[in-house]
Amino acid sequence: MRVDYSSGALDAADLAATWHEQLRAWLHEARVAELADPNAMVLATSDDEHRVTTRTVLAKDVDERGVTFYTNYTSEKSHQLRQTRQASATFPWYALQRQATVIGPVELLGKEETAEYWRGRPRTSQLGAWASPQSATVRDRQALDDLFATVEARFADETEIPPPPHWGGWRLRPTHVEFWQGRTSRLHDRLRFRFDDRTGGWVVERVAP
Repeated sequence: MRVDYSSGALDAADLAATWHEQLRAWLHEARVAELADPNAMVLATSDDEHRVTTRTVLAKDVDERGVTFYTNYTSEKSHQLRQTRQASATFPWYALQRQATVIGPVELLGKEETAEYWRGRPRTSQLGAWASPQSATVRDRQALDDLFATVEARFADETEIPPPPHWGGWRLRPTHVEFWQGRTSRLHDRLRFRFDDRTGGWVVERVAP
């Protein structure tokens, strides 16, 4: 179960000027390659007892401020993010033999930014956000279907559904962003943007595989 990666290479001269431009470029290439869910990332969080949890979420925006995703604020991930204010996320583009990892503190998005994104979500997704008590134990699937039916009836006459007070966005503001490209002989290319507190700027480093 071992593959010798040979589809590409990565050198410092190949990188964009900033981490977010490089990440957006690789996201674009993943979309062009028609990968399923190219914006899917494995989000790692931990609680104040150092228990680590991972799950896959969808990145919804990438800019100079960070990587944005949305979730239920009563979920396990949100509880952990509130405790530690730190997270790591990896975009695993297996078919391209590459990945990108973003590490740093997190912050809550403002209500206006959340509302703007919310308006573009499908109605069924809006209803699901109202219906699901994310991460809570439920009796069975029928219990979830019943909750959805109740919410659907509640908003049946509403043209626009407001965002729930328990739902919104987080932004991961990176201090480290690593771009990994598989290479032969396990000598993979790892290039890392690291924020230097001393200079207040970013440096690019090659990391041994």
